[in-house]
Amino acid sequence: MYGRAVAPGAGTVVNALATGRGSAFALDVETTASVRLTPDGGVDGEIAGTPDGDTSLIERCVETVVERFGDGHGGRVRTTSAVPTAAGLKSSSAAANATVLATLAALDVSVGGGEEHGDVPAVEACRLGVDAAREAGVTVTGAFDDASASMLGGVTVTDNERDVLLDRMGFDREAVVWTPPERAYSADTDTAACERVAPMATHAVELALAGSVETAMTVNGLAFSAALDYSTAPAVEAMPHCGGVSLSGTGPSVVAVGDDLDRVADAWRDREGTVRQTTTRDTGARVVARGDGDPPSDWGL
Repeated sequence: MYGRAVAPGAGTVVNALATGRGSAFALDVETTASVRLTPDGGVDGEIAGTPDGDTSLIERCVETVVERFGDGHGGRVRTTSAVPTAAGLKSSSAAANATVLATLAALDVSVGGGEEHGDVPAVEACRLGVDAAREAGVTVTGAFDDASASMLGGVTVTDNERDVLLDRMGFDREAVVWTPPERAYSADTDTAACERVAPMATHAVELALAGSVETAMTVNGLAFSAALDYSTAPAVEAMPHCGGVSLSGTGPSVVAVGDDLDRVADAWRDREGTVRQTTTRDTGARVVARGDGDPPSDWGL
């Protein structure tokens, strides 16, 4: 049995490290997961283009779904991604969501979202990936905010301590992402420094729940850039030309959203690193293929 699914990356509205509550929005960059299940146990993972990459998260996602819905299946999982790793753009959440959905598809378990009814609600499928991420040690908070934005699309506001979705809303904006050459891993973050900006994070969550998503982003970005010792200069450059701008996750990427961001992109191209112009999106993760027997040969399984 086999399945394939895609899930978008995401940008930060409010980092949950300070208070346990966070907010994120889906970005139009995707990770694809392909899963082949076999009757025997044991899961082997591969990250395309990264032969020595840590596959524990995607392997644990397959195992978690099989433990819940399968019958001792093993198999193989392979991911390909346009979401850069360790850049604050929720690559782990996208990989987990895509792998969970691909495994569910292989088991012929349907996922419902919005008005669609399936065997498993989309939010519950998201929680399966969050649990796997915690067990794999790739997240500090559980990243339910990031994972829910990737799974559901739009903007989500969550309580990460209880894995509860507080709100979801549409969010149609252009987006520009600047990613410097360095990388930052969430599990290595100075959580004590983040907790010191809790009052501003609380205010940013209140703004997001009131619908002032872009203002919440900017408040969050300035606070967490200071807490984690990142320069605020990229955000200040963007502010006159965008609706909101924030350090994404624990960095190092900075994300701006608005209606016309060419001037932001031009300013950031003078900096070392990579600039991506994309959009937010209101559609989240989805299954793209499922079937019995052998998967297509070009899936690499």
